[in-house]
Amino acid sequence: MTPIPLFPLQQVLFPDGILHLQIFEVRYLHMIRRCIEEEASFGVVGLLSGGEVRKPGEEETLTDVGTLARVETSETVMPGLMRVQCRGSSRFLVENPQVGQFGLWMGEVKLLAPDPELPVPPALQRSADVLGSTIADMQRRLTTLPLAPPFRLDDCAWVANRLAELLPISVVQKAELLEMADPQRRLAWLDRWLEGRGAWD
Repeated sequence: MTPIPLFPLQQVLFPDGILHLQIFEVRYLHMIRRCIEEEASFGVVGLLSGGEVRKPGEEETLTDVGTLARVETSETVMPGLMRVQCRGSSRFLVENPQVGQFGLWMGEVKLLAPDPELPVPPALQRSADVLGSTIADMQRRLTTLPLAPPFRLDDCAWVANRLAELLPISVVQKAELLEMADPQRRLAWLDRWLEGRGAWD
């Protein structure tokens, strides 16, 4: 397997998720420019320890699951600063992550099976309704949304993935959700999380 560049973040990207980034570190400027030139993807992985901006003497610990991301739009704001919008595609497991040139993480990845298309079951429809209301509220308040149409509120995986990105749960929990093969199980976990915080009261 050919190693791919990895971008550790204190958030977890799911398939079809939208990621807005401001790039200014040399390791990521070089990576993003190369991905744009080669129309290649990079891997987004969760950051369990260490900072998104590297500091001397600080060690980074990565999740062993992530999502491929492809640059959709890019803008060079000034020399040494880019803004990019990326979209998540396939889930993967990371094997043999290592720090390479410029301090850029590289890793071999094993792709996971795509989420099957399943309807939202009636027992979990309330979670889809919460997501729909959240999207409507964000459309009223925000000029840049953290997700993009089509809004597939009838698809179990899409609803679960967007909730997992938006809800304030830990990187560890999000990584566990990302690795789940069954999107209905993923959505059921999130439904219980919402219930435990009084979402249905």
